[in-house]
Amino acid sequence: MECELVYSPHDLMSQLTTLKSVGVDGITVNICWGIVEANKPRDYNWEGYNQLFSIIRQSGFNRMQVLMSFHECVGDDAHIPLPKWIKEIGQQNPDIYFTDRQGTRNTETLTWGIDEERVLGDRTAVEVYTDYMRSFRDEFDELFQDRSIFKVEVGLGACGELRYPPSLSGEFHLQCYDKYLRKSLEKAAETAQDSSWGTPPDCSTFFYDDHDYDSPRGTFFLKWYSQYLIDHGVRLSGNATDNHAAERAAGFYDGYKPIAIMLRRHEAHLNFTCVEADEFVCKVENAGWVSGIAVSGQNAFPCYDRQGYGEILEVAKPRNDVFGRCICSFTYRGLDQTLLEQHNLREFELFVKKMHGTQSPSV
Repeated sequence: MECELVYSPHDLMSQLTTLKSVGVDGITVNICWGIVEANKPRDYNWEGYNQLFSIIRQSGFNRMQVLMSFHECVGDDAHIPLPKWIKEIGQQNPDIYFTDRQGTRNTETLTWGIDEERVLGDRTAVEVYTDYMRSFRDEFDELFQDRSIFKVEVGLGACGELRYPPSLSGEFHLQCYDKYLRKSLEKAAETAQDSSWGTPPDCSTFFYDDHDYDSPRGTFFLKWYSQYLIDHGVRLSGNATDNHAAERAAGFYDGYKPIAIMLRRHEAHLNFTCVEADEFVCKVENAGWVSGIAVSGQNAFPCYDRQGYGEILEVAKPRNDVFGRCICSFTYRGLDQTLLEQHNLREFELFVKKMHGTQSPSV
């Protein structure tokens, strides 16, 4: 099967050359699991990425960072599901997906409950991810040796982020009802010598009624829920409202510092993929900086105007930071024809120049 990523090499070359002319430093490439290992386990097809990397280098870029994406990739003009063979396993065993209290399966990524469960053929999920990353490293060894690929980001969950996926209903629903996470919770409750704590709480009341989340059982559950998120990050990194209901439902019970500490232990950087969320970005940046690790950023939505760029700059290089700290790199997400229109391109070029100012991150 062909692995076609570039439908018009000439057009892409032209776009990249334009970006190079306005001062962009490098290119980020999403390495989609659903493309490379699409049909059969251990059957990796790197043909399309070989072509893409060749075009990027021919355009004058010798710095690339890559994102290992183990989730369903959905964009404006693309929909790349999980590999076909994973979907086939999921049809027989839907508990490989995150599941909420209503039994709704979120099929954009695999539950962390199978990280060490041998349910993907003869491998655990972590073994599958590790084999994939090892294949990539072997295939593009030359690009690593000459530092053309200078950074690798590892996708750790939904949308590549270290968080539990949101409920498909849009409400705050805990995502721990697959049988593997349920088993882990039950085991943790037995260790805590209270088996009644082995059932996930009802999220519709847990975060709101009488501060149930702050009770002994609630504290036990949220610590388990958050620690499982961190443990997932450890496993992959080792191989490659007022009560903050949204953050806790996503798994951030103790804030972001424990995650930053975990990343420091593995000599990794912290990348926040939605710089538009000012309140959360400040928390993430501070957690990273206080823990002594580099922080990177990325926009989540298209931006073409000076006001939007100004807001990004304020996050990337906060003027009120007494230590003069800034993010170490910024990825602009949204190469399209709108960005390359004359007026928009001028605004983007000005943004790049401001990013390149004193103590600036690279763009």
